[in-house]
Amino acid sequence: MDVKESVQRQFAPVAERYATSAVHAGGPDLAAMLDAIALHGIERALDAGCGPGHTALAFAPRVAAVAGVDLTEAMLDQARRLAAERGIANASFERGDVEALAFPDASFDLAVSRFSAHHYPHPRQAVRELARVLRPAATLLLVDTVAPDDAAQDEFLNRIETLRDPSHVRDHTVAEWHEMLADAGFDVTTRQTWPLRLDFASWVTRMATPAADIRAIERMMDAAPRAVRERFVIESDHSFSIPVALLQATLTPLPAVGEGEATLTPHPMADWPPHPYPRDRRSSAPLPCAGEGE
Repeated sequence: MDVKESVQRQFAPVAERYATSAVHAGGPDLAAMLDAIALHGIERALDAGCGPGHTALAFAPRVAAVAGVDLTEAMLDQARRLAAERGIANASFERGDVEALAFPDASFDLAVSRFSAHHYPHPRQAVRELARVLRPAATLLLVDTVAPDDAAQDEFLNRIETLRDPSHVRDHTVAEWHEMLADAGFDVTTRQTWPLRLDFASWVTRMATPAADIRAIERMMDAAPRAVRERFVIESDHSFSIPVALLQATLTPLPAVGEGEATLTPHPMADWPPHPYPRDRRSSAPLPCAGEGE
């Protein structure tokens, strides 16, 4: 089973739990995303790896329209339900792959990704796709759990994450995200980092982690070196804190071809059409649509 199949297998049965999860429905990270950029109500936004739609629905009142994409149809069903319950009509949710987006080049003024990127099997491809579908000088706001720079702490965090959720790929370090985003043509700033306390019982219940894997995580925490226990603030009931970062990335405009300055074409998403052949923002050649997702 590849990672994308694993994502769908893991998240489909627990989609309703994520729709009601306090960690995902709100919190300081979502508030920080909303405060990070001034919006004027005319923007078109993309929520990459939208899950049950919490982030897309938070931005919906501030933009003209928002599209959420996710691999797992059960998550999208929850997003549509929440939108209907809240009377939000300018949000759409469709099954899609962040690493092969079905939108034309330069379709969006803003992209957001929240607690999704650690599931991307090929994160460089994902950020290249986000760069492709964003308009020149547009913004990407990315929130995710991140690994510490210390190698032992990095290994510990990603090991317990994988035990809890086999579809987990990697919590990258902030430096790794800066490098990947810069390579895709973004200017990157770390807006904020903070610890997110996770109640252990809720954390494993939300993902329906098997009992044997829960015990393995508990043993790892009990046997962890002092530096690891202190870094993740591991408590007696195995609740702990995980680092979270908000990155703000601005897409560097491509140089104009020929003389004079490049001019913007009419917005390609005026009628919100799907696009069957994702294309590289620097080339007319279609990108390979390998099955990769959040």
